[in-house]
Amino acid sequence: MFKKTTIKIRLIILIIITALGLLTLIGLNKSTIDTMHKVGEANGLVQHLEVEILNLRKHEKDFLSRKDMKYVEKFNKTMDNIYKTKNKIAELTKSNGIEITEIPVLLKAIKSYEIKFQKLVKLQQQIGLNPKDGLYGTLRGSVHKVQEYAKKSGNMKVLADVYDLRKQEKDFMLRRDMKYVDKFNLKIDKLLTKELPQNAINNLRIYKENFNILAQAEEKMGLNSKLGILGEMRKTVHQTTESMHKMEDYMVETLDEITDEMTIMSFSIAIVIMVIIIGIIFFISKNIILSLSVFQSGLIGFFDYLNRKSNSVKDIYLENEDEIGKMAEVVNENIKLTKKSIEEDRVVIDQTIMILSEFEQGDLSKRLNINSSNPSLIELTKLLNQMATKMENNINSVLNILGEYTNYNYVNSVDENNIKEHFLKLAKGVNSLGKSISEMLVENKANGLTLDNSSNVLLESVDILNQNSNSAAAALEETSAALEEITSNISNTTLNVVQMSNHASEVTKSAETGQDLANQTTKAMDDINTQVSSINEAIKVIDQISFQTNILSLNAAVEAATAGEAGKGFAVVAQEVRNLASRSAEAANEIKNLVENATTKANDGKKIADKMISGYSTLNSSISKTIDLIADIESSSKEQQSGIVQINDSVNSLDKQTQENANIASQAHDVAVQTDEIAKLVVTDANEKEFIGKDTVQAKENTSTNNKVQTVKSTTPKKVVVKNKVEKQQPKTSITPIQSSSTDDEWASF
Repeated sequence: MFKKTTIKIRLIILIIITALGLLTLIGLNKSTIDTMHKVGEANGLVQHLEVEILNLRKHEKDFLSRKDMKYVEKFNKTMDNIYKTKNKIAELTKSNGIEITEIPVLLKAIKSYEIKFQKLVKLQQQIGLNPKDGLYGTLRGSVHKVQEYAKKSGNMKVLADVYDLRKQEKDFMLRRDMKYVDKFNLKIDKLLTKELPQNAINNLRIYKENFNILAQAEEKMGLNSKLGILGEMRKTVHQTTESMHKMEDYMVETLDEITDEMTIMSFSIAIVIMVIIIGIIFFISKNIILSLSVFQSGLIGFFDYLNRKSNSVKDIYLENEDEIGKMAEVVNENIKLTKKSIEEDRVVIDQTIMILSEFEQGDLSKRLNINSSNPSLIELTKLLNQMATKMENNINSVLNILGEYTNYNYVNSVDENNIKEHFLKLAKGVNSLGKSISEMLVENKANGLTLDNSSNVLLESVDILNQNSNSAAAALEETSAALEEITSNISNTTLNVVQMSNHASEVTKSAETGQDLANQTTKAMDDINTQVSSINEAIKVIDQISFQTNILSLNAAVEAATAGEAGKGFAVVAQEVRNLASRSAEAANEIKNLVENATTKANDGKKIADKMISGYSTLNSSISKTIDLIADIESSSKEQQSGIVQINDSVNSLDKQTQENANIASQAHDVAVQTDEIAKLVVTDANEKEFIGKDTVQAKENTSTNNKVQTVKSTTPKKVVVKNKVEKQQPKTSITPIQSSSTDDEWASF
């Protein structure tokens, strides 16, 4: 039946039958959907009706909480919407033969709710929509009169009772309980029994009457949601809600029944149509499957031949004249052409496999020399030969550069033009290696040159340090010897001062005895001249010691300045020693003048014996001053001796440190020599290799090292200049005498 017809005609027949069945189902479904849509619309209106009823409740609550008549208008508009929605529901249900018995019950409950709400509104208007309106306003006016009287009366007890009444009033307003009305009446009745002006009693009675009227109105409206008009409205709302739920349940049940009926009918028709379609599809598909099976077997055999699973292939034989039969004829023609082409290509592929195996083992010199009628294989052969040539050239280029790197020549690089991916990465890697090695060698040579220059500077600095350390050690040795000599001289000076003190005591005794023994005046004067001569000699010795001490302190100050930070304390001590020496010289000069005066007076005493007794008193005064000065000199000498001992200890410690510095400088010199040898070795090793930037490498600048070397070099000349300056100034040193009026203050400050 279907052998002479094409697959296209068969499918068109199948599509027509299927379309007729679908149109039948669509018509049935449309009818079902229209019915369900109307029922669903009615159900939606029921739900909308429920929303409108909730809006009524909302407007009621808004009116009760805000006391605004605009919510009454909204309530009335909502009632109009409810009646309109009810009419639409009735029309939809009537057109579909549905009767909802709960609609009259619901409308009756809504109407009752509307009537009670209007009654509630009128009562609320009577009570007052704001504190200044209705019963609220009347009560407020009477309250203000009572409070005004209580405040003006000055009676705190009455004012407290009035405030207590206001408290009961507010408690009733807030808590909505009649017990506060009873308390209010008891308290105001008690207040009315008191002796009050008639005007106050009248105001209190009006206040009581107004409050009770307001309380009765509030009680009528309902003190809570279960009492009064509010309670009745609540019961009506419950009835409305119950009716709405019954209507919703009924609509849902009706919708389910219609849906079930339509579903059963649709399934029945769909099954009949499906049986017809399946029968036709079975006969059509059976014929097509048979043709496809034969075509599939022939095609699989052809693919097995292409995939070398079999060595032969057969033509596809079909009796049908449909599309599959024509496809079989085309495949048979291509089998013959493909069979011939495969045999030619197989030879080329075998040769290609052999060449690629050589490539795999690393031999890139092999090439393909076989021709084929297949354009793809011709192009493949050409590309394979070109690939082998390029790979061989690129690898040879990389190997040449690596050979130069092996011979320490890093100047050349691999050409990166006309290569991609892995060869490009290989070329860049080799070039990066050469560049990294060149940069490393440049850095090494620069570091070697820098190290070479630094080692030369270090050698010069260490040599200067050695010279300075040796000079400092020699100078400290000389200073130590000079300080030992100064210490010895100061010790001798101290002994001489002690002797001077003893002589001064004897002079005092002689002066006291001379007053009683005038006969022995001449002999005593000779003894005084002898003692004065000794004092002059001692003063000369003190003057010389002060001069030498001053010179040595100057030299010590120069050495302390040369020592830098380590000699700061030593410089302070040297300055104090120089001050002591100057003061000693000044004291000695003053003593010398005093002694000369004493000598003159002694000579005058020899000539004028009759005035000797009166002269002895003046002599005693001068000798007392001399004794005081000698005591001061003795104390100063001891302090000089203690300071010189400290200076001597500091110089010895400084000498020890200088010797250690000299040893460290010697060790640093050895390290500098080794560093210089290493630097020269690094530079020599870098010069033996070829790399980019080899001839332009320079040592890195190091300004800190140069500055340091200059500072070290400037140390020795500074020391020599100071010494020369001191030596030139030594002969010009002069000692200024100490004035007698300021001697004690200067010694005390020291």
